[in-house]
Amino acid sequence: MKKWLQKTLVFLVAFLTLGVITPNHSIWDSLENGQQSNRTPSADYKNVEASNDSVEKVLSDESEESPDPIDTIIQMAKEQSYIKFGSKIAPVIEDEFEQKIFPHIEKVIASTLGSLDDESKNYLTISEQPGGNYSEKIFHIANGRTGQELLRFHVRTEKRPLEGYYYNFHYHTYEDDFVTHHTIGDIYYSKNTPPKWLS
Repeated sequence: MKKWLQKTLVFLVAFLTLGVITPNHSIWDSLENGQQSNRTPSADYKNVEASNDSVEKVLSDESEESPDPIDTIIQMAKEQSYIKFGSKIAPVIEDEFEQKIFPHIEKVIASTLGSLDDESKNYLTISEQPGGNYSEKIFHIANGRTGQELLRFHVRTEKRPLEGYYYNFHYHTYEDDFVTHHTIGDIYYSKNTPPKWLS
């Protein structure tokens, strides 16, 4: 086959199939040589079986190294916090939140949920939508199987006379029926009225 025709054909097939058929496919061997491919179907099946074995090995390795459910919850807690802050509040309080508040949130999550049995840890869930407007809710952590809430993390906007606005981070726990405010810390915002959450 003439080279220019072969190149044009390769280009057209690659373009029309969006790259699904690649130039080193067995069809190109038969077109180029004008004869049947040297590859046997049994060789193709052996390659498939070998690749299946390697895929199974990778999958078994991944299942052995599954992430700790508590670490996953902590990562999702940080994401939910920044969703709550929105693009207007996050830049103002981000540094202090990372240094002062979130390490305490991590400790509370790890200590409270660490006492659960392994099966319960696998069913932990975190709320997916923080409260907007002036709602306190950042996220709640619950047992996904029973629906029982375990921890509630909130932030309250407080106006202190002559000082300005502060964000009071606190949590509630199932251990005392969510009655007590367990304070994590405060972050100063500004003397100006802060924007609504999620904005």
